[in-house]
Amino acid sequence: MSLCLVVDEMHPSLLPLLADIGVAADYQPDLTAAEIPAALAARPYEGLVVRSKLRVTAALLAHGPQLRYVARAGAGTDNIDEPAMAAAGVALLNAPEGNRDAVGEFAVGLLLALFRNIVRADGEVRRGEWHREANRGEEVGGKTIGLLGYGHMGRAFALRLGTFGCTVLAHDIDPGIEPDANAELVSLAEIQARADVLSLHIPYSSANHHFVNDVLLAGFARPIWLLNTARGEVLDHAALVGALQAGRVRGAALDVLDNEKLGTLTAAQQARFDFLQRAPNVVLTPHVGGWTHESYARINEVLVEKIRAFRAGAETAGVGS
Repeated sequence: MSLCLVVDEMHPSLLPLLADIGVAADYQPDLTAAEIPAALAARPYEGLVVRSKLRVTAALLAHGPQLRYVARAGAGTDNIDEPAMAAAGVALLNAPEGNRDAVGEFAVGLLLALFRNIVRADGEVRRGEWHREANRGEEVGGKTIGLLGYGHMGRAFALRLGTFGCTVLAHDIDPGIEPDANAELVSLAEIQARADVLSLHIPYSSANHHFVNDVLLAGFARPIWLLNTARGEVLDHAALVGALQAGRVRGAALDVLDNEKLGTLTAAQQARFDFLQRAPNVVLTPHVGGWTHESYARINEVLVEKIRAFRAGAETAGVGS
């Protein structure tokens, strides 16, 4: 059997699933990031399975010269240096299919929470207040929803929006993205011209840093609602605060922040966070869009299948021999 090192806590189904495809897992989720290089060098691991606590860099890969793949248990790969992986000849596998349904459902929940003032109204009733007219909401039906990014997550959201009687527009820079019946693929300019809602579904990369900024937000033809279930760093939070204050953004629902370690916020980040947490038209959740009991297990199934296919293909091609 080949050997892989698992350095993050995973659903218990992972080890038997790996064993079924001939991979023995060395399960060490308590390793700190500082301890992983030595652990990687100690045995001839073919694979490394990670979530998000570890940055996979050229320096780390040098400790595992026999590595053939790094498997990211989830969708985002912003903690992995992909050029370094390519240079080392190590394959990158991830599992966006595993939590796309969870994210799609959650995005619908955020949209409804914004449109119907659910979070605010809940707090008021708990305080003994009863404000019906002040909490008169809006319906999704008839609105135009713009999706920035139309990969697994964007498509899952669009599929669920199909029952609401709204128009769904999507923009993606990947020329390989295929259209489907759930959204119309359009330019970013057309989303800015037509959308009532902007929902973010793009991965984080240096090229996407603050992709949604003051200039982009100012380009919308009308005030919009904004959802972010992608990565906090794709959104310029200073621009968001300014747009909320100016009324260019009517409300925002953020499952991700630019710094999710709330105890380490800079003074500027703290000031922005203080505004957002006080704003009655902002919903904040702790990066749980893809975090369900079902997705926890499904990610393993997707990832193990990709490991199986990779190993089968590599062996057929003679890679690593």
